[in-house]
Parts: sequence; structure tokens; C-alpha cells
Amino acid sequence: MTLEEFLVLHGFVFERYEHRAVMTVAESESLALDLPGAKTKNLFLRDKKGSKYFLVTIPGALSVNLKQLGALLGVVGLSFASPERLLTHLGVTPGSVTMLGLVNDTAHNVQFVIDQALWDAPAVQAHPLINTATMILPHGELERFLTVTGHVPMVISVPLT
Repeated sequence: MTLEEFLVLHGFVFERYEHRAVMTVAESESLALDLPGAKTKNLFLRDKKGSKYFLVTIPGALSVNLKQLGALLGVVGLSFASPERLLTHLGVTPGSVTMLGLVNDTAHNVQFVIDQALWDAPAVQAHPLINTATMILPHGELERFLTVTGHVPMVISVPLT
């Protein structure tokens, strides 16, 4: 089942906008699209042992202080996970990392961490598992998506650089 089929099956309300492929937030800015919702940046991280995984979603223009975030999460050696682990756990490739990838984390191996500012936003932007489109999810739909996929968000003020 595709992500869109999953969303329709569960009655989610969303908007989808097609665009050229973008690998980074900076590239998405070059599209000059005036889309509703808060822009997001997603980081797929792991602990030093590779036994704990985190999907961290922050406002698009910001950067995370990984050392401080690791301390806040109680993990040692927080770093980026490999593209192979990204594909295994979220079913996406670099450039397409998205909170919607949690639909593929049926084993619930990934802890979802979202910055308080995004959690408080009326709507968020997210790739629909590919980087050639953007979906807009109202906040209530984001909460419902997490419930349906069985993910409890960790809402924090993510330490930034």
C-alpha cells in the first residue's frame, strides 16, 4: 500500500503539491513555492551502538546541536544513521527523509522527536516518502497520523546550533 492509499484509507485530510526533486531545505527554498504550513527538516539519527534510532523534525531553517540533543535524549554518540538503516527503518532514501516515513516503522524501532515550535504550528509540510512532492498536514491530522502508526511523539525544544 502506498502512503497516499494509507492516508485515504484512514480518512486523512491533506494537500499534495508536486515539484522538481529537492535534496535539501536550501534546494526547496529555491522552488519559491508559497505553500501553507511550517517547513520541516528531518534528521534520522542513531546512538553510538546503533541500537536506538530517532527521527528528529525541526523547523526547516535551523540546525541541531547533536551533542546537546544526545544528552537530552540520554544517548551517547548521537550521529546520523546510514542510508541503509534509513531505508530499513523508514523506507526512504537520503533527500526524502520525512515524518511520514513513520508509516513504514511498523516495528516501532524509531523514536519520533519533534521541536515544540513545529508541534505548535497549525500545519506542517512533509515529503510523501519522495522528494518530488510536498504534503501539507494540519496539526490534528499529524497527531492522528502518529496515533494510527503507533508513534508517541517526544515534543521538546530541540537544542540548536
